[in-house]
Formats: sequence, C-alpha cells, structure tokens
Amino acid sequence: MRKHLLFPGLLMLAFFTLHGIHSQSNIQYDIVLKGGRVIDPETNLDAVRNVGIVNDRIAEISENDLNGKEIIDVSGMVVSPGFIDLHVHGVTNVEQEYQAHDGVTTALELEGGISMLESWYKSRAGDAIINYGASVAWGFARFMAMEKYRNLTENLEEFDSIVGRAANQSVREPLPSDEHPEMLKHIASELQAGVVGIGLPIGYFPKATPEEDFRLYHFAGEKQVPIFTHVRGGGMIAIQQALANAMTTGAPLHIVHINSMALGDISLAIEMVNRAQGQGYQISTEMYPYTAASTSLESAMFDEGWQEELGITYSDLQWVATGERLTEETFGKYREDGGTVIIHMMKPEWINAGLATEGTVIGSDGMPYAKLAHPRTAGTFSRVLGKYVREEKVLDLNDAIAKMTLLPARILEGFVPSMKNKGRIQVGADADLTIFDPDSIADKATFENGLAFSEGIGYVMVNGVFVIRDGKTVNNVHPGRPVYGKFKR
Repeated sequence: MRKHLLFPGLLMLAFFTLHGIHSQSNIQYDIVLKGGRVIDPETNLDAVRNVGIVNDRIAEISENDLNGKEIIDVSGMVVSPGFIDLHVHGVTNVEQEYQAHDGVTTALELEGGISMLESWYKSRAGDAIINYGASVAWGFARFMAMEKYRNLTENLEEFDSIVGRAANQSVREPLPSDEHPEMLKHIASELQAGVVGIGLPIGYFPKATPEEDFRLYHFAGEKQVPIFTHVRGGGMIAIQQALANAMTTGAPLHIVHINSMALGDISLAIEMVNRAQGQGYQISTEMYPYTAASTSLESAMFDEGWQEELGITYSDLQWVATGERLTEETFGKYREDGGTVIIHMMKPEWINAGLATEGTVIGSDGMPYAKLAHPRTAGTFSRVLGKYVREEKVLDLNDAIAKMTLLPARILEGFVPSMKNKGRIQVGADADLTIFDPDSIADKATFENGLAFSEGIGYVMVNGVFVIRDGKTVNNVHPGRPVYGKFKR
C-alpha cells in the first residue's frame, strides 16, 4: 500500500488552491458527481455540491459546475464517505459483493483475526472488490505457544485436519504462565505483516486466565496496538473487566457488538465507554441493528450453562443451513456436526437505545456466506439508514453517517495511517464514496428468506473506481486495497 498517504492529497490541495476558483472550468476531472447532497461528518458539510475525482482521490468539491471526462447526475441522492465496517467474518469476494451493495468500501476482520496474515494479504492482492484488512488472531497465537501441540505446528502451510482439531481443543484449555511470552512473541512477529490490531474473542475461550488476558493488554499498551474484543460471558462484569484492563495498561480498546454483550444494560455499557473516552482513554464500541446474534454452535458459548447465561432456550436458536428452529434433540446433533446458528436474544428497545447513543459505531459482524446467513451479512448499513433513520427516526442522517464513516476511521487512524484519508469527503481524501437515495434505501435480507442485496444504493466507488453503478454490480473490477497497520515492514 502507498506510504505517506497524505502527501498526494496535500499536493493536490495545493495545486487546486493555487489555480483558484476561476480556473476550475479549465480542469477536466476523471469523474464528476453532479448535484448530490454531499455530507462530510468531519467538517459538518451538508449541502448540494459537485465532486470532482482524479484517479483515486477527491480533487474538488464545489458549488460551481465542473468539467469531467464523465459527468454523473446524482441529484436527489446523498453523497457520503464510503462505509467502514470494523467487524466482518466473510472476507472473500462473495461476501464483499453483498457488502458493496450495502455501501461498504472497507471491510475488516478485527474480532477474531486471521492466522498467517502475510499469506492472506498476498492472496487478496489485486483481487478484492473493496478494501480489506485484518487483526492478528490471538486464539491462533496462544495455540502456537502451547508446548503440548508444538510438534504439530512445524508445517503450518499445510494446516491439516490434525492441527485443526488440536487448535479447536486448545480453545478449552488454559495457557500456562510460562508460555505467555511465546504467545506474545508470535503476535509481535505478525505485527510486521501489517495487522490492523489484535483480535481477542476471549468469550470463546473459557479457560483463558485473567493473567493471560492482562499480559495481552499490557503488550498492546506498550506497542499501542488496538485490541478488538468479544468480552467474556457475564454481561456488565465482563465489560468492566475489559475496561479495567485497558485503563490500567493504556491499551487502545474496541469492544465489539456491545448490544449482544450488554443486552438490557446496553445504555449503561455505552455510558461507561463514553466516560472512559472523556477521560482520554482510547476506548470505543460498536453494534449491529438486529435483535439476533450469530455464531458457531460448536463454540464454547454453548457449553453447559448457556441457557441460564444467555436467558434463552433451544427454540431461540435458528440453524442457518435449513432455517429451522432447534429442539433439544437437533441441538445435540447439529452441535456435534458443527455449523452456524442465529441466536434470537435481544429486544428492539435495546437496539434503539444503543443506536441513539452518541459515539456508538455501526459494525455488521457479517458472517461467511450462506444463503440463510444472518441478514446483517448483507443489510446492516442500509437497515440503519432505512429503518432507524427514515422510518423510526431513532437517529438523524448525519449522525448515522458519522457512525459508519468518520468514527470508525478515527478509531483506527492512530495505528492505521491510511484511515486519515477515509471516512471523509474532503479534497485529498480517498475516493471511497457511497451514493444512495435516502427515500428508498432499505435492507432486503431477512431471517426467513436469507441474503439479498440492499436497495437504494445507486453507486459505490472504491479508490476512484465504481464497484456498484446504477444499483448493479460492476463485473471484473477489483480496486480494493489492503489496509495495513503502521508496523508493516
């Protein structure tokens, strides 16, 4: 990825400033977006403007007419920065097409992370529809550190079924204190691959000790690497534990899907996060706009005691492969086989309270592709803009766009330099843009019928290239670029 990302933008800004407004008619932009309602959440611009694009950058924003090789009339539409999703699990072009139709221009796997990141980044190069990146997988790092499995990890390029079974077993085992340094050594080496942070889904690792957790936070604080955590089970107590670790070590912290972590205490949980921010701590959180969660049925989340812990029963679980609700019998069968379930566990008023609260970021937690996958995989951002902005007026349009663009960019930009050029519509910023009809945008994916492209999004541009045009996928374009942390070698 380009280094010194701000430099080209500053040169461009200087160029157009020197030429002045009177010479704009002599400049021919590659693409001009004409007459749209341009919303930039950082400068509070909300006005009809013309936007000129040169290569992969925004070159001009003006009330005056602009010349372009191509001029696209977007009157009546909102021109927004491209949506930034900090929390996806589907990282192939299959999922990225759905994400693009939902207005997403950057999608990052930060909760769980990806093992062997250097190889993964190479595999995506030149083939991604939208921008991509990931965190280092703490779960894989702790497995690598376990001496009892070390003889299995000599040739991880093969990562055969034996290693896979051992890694799954390690989830339910503690990591001895004397092996903590080896875990941190692996994480340190992965930083050089360009990781965007550390994925800490500790809620899926019931035997991970408080000491192991704290050592990881201490490491992150020293390196100033952000942690993205699915907190332990236990609701507010687990959230308080994560906050305590971050505040005592100085580690940047992002708590994922706080709606499914705090449940009915969501307002209190977000208040605690915001108070920590107000005291200068780098702590943030996110949520998705649905009343159901989704995860693997074989995970430790469904170990004995899950009904009491989550306050639900078998019939609240929906099997993704078929759409059926589970019984005690099918729960046992499918858990042994392994697969994904949707967990109906939240109330609408909890979602409303979280969305309305200042500072909460929107993140999809989008799952790998399955026809009946959780609808958040395809419709998260459009659902916020359609249901919660236009229809129910839970929050206003400008606040919603900030939660999808500027706020996630700011969470990352201290560690990810390229994010200073995303989440904004300003001269010199990356030409990642989402253009939608505020009167018709809507999510179309459902729990009953499965995934579907969202409606009302007319154009999506990634690095100056359209991936959605007139509401349809542009085939055979792959302008997505890697998103790297600052330790990329």
